[in-house]
Amino acid sequence: MKVTIVGCSGSYPGPDSPASCYLLEADGFRMVLDLGSGSLGALQRHIGLYDVDAICLSHLHADHCLDICGYHVARTYGPNAPYPIVPVYAPADAPRRLAGAYGMPDEPGLETAFEFVPLRPGSFEIGPFTLTAGLVNHPVEAYGFRVTNGRSSIAYSGDTGESQELVRLAAGTDLLLCEASFVERPNLPPDLHLTGRQAAEHAAKAGVGRLVLTHLVPWNDQATVLEEASTGGYAGPVELARSGAVYQLS
Repeated sequence: MKVTIVGCSGSYPGPDSPASCYLLEADGFRMVLDLGSGSLGALQRHIGLYDVDAICLSHLHADHCLDICGYHVARTYGPNAPYPIVPVYAPADAPRRLAGAYGMPDEPGLETAFEFVPLRPGSFEIGPFTLTAGLVNHPVEAYGFRVTNGRSSIAYSGDTGESQELVRLAAGTDLLLCEASFVERPNLPPDLHLTGRQAAEHAAKAGVGRLVLTHLVPWNDQATVLEEASTGGYAGPVELARSGAVYQLS
């Protein structure tokens, strides 16, 4: 499995990265986890605009899903349209919410480009991948993902506060893409985001092979996020996510 970090900025695009987007490739199949603000442009550095086979949206905050609107335009009105319909696995309200964001009520809905499949907790097949979705702790319906192709596996936190479900999803995976939006300070709000230390604690409990800290909010000092992760009791390799980084898992 090849994992490419397309975007890893938290809450809004930063100067060095668009918002959340992760490209998974195996056996010629290309699946995108989240398509946040600004990510569609950067995705084209890695694959062709029309080469996406499936999309999974962890939740419906703009920094994880908003570029679906631009991708709808590309697939509906591109020079060789119509293009094949792409399945989008997302919370059940995604068609209405994203059509509202697109804001063109006189046009057909986004279903001209996408087939929306409601996410639920559990496992299902997407091309060569088995994806397991689990509800994590965030103010809206939000999912973490475990993805395996039988030879390698990753987990993706999406956005979450402390979560036993994330530990379960990540157990024994080769790579954990875990959000670390907060830096340590008193009275952090619960069930919203993780610090670097908390991300490392989840990685230690899950016994993952590598921890990559994601959803890096641009106003934070990222060196502090990484330093705080060193206090979380995880003994494996830890690094900050970087747009364009590639991980070959086998």
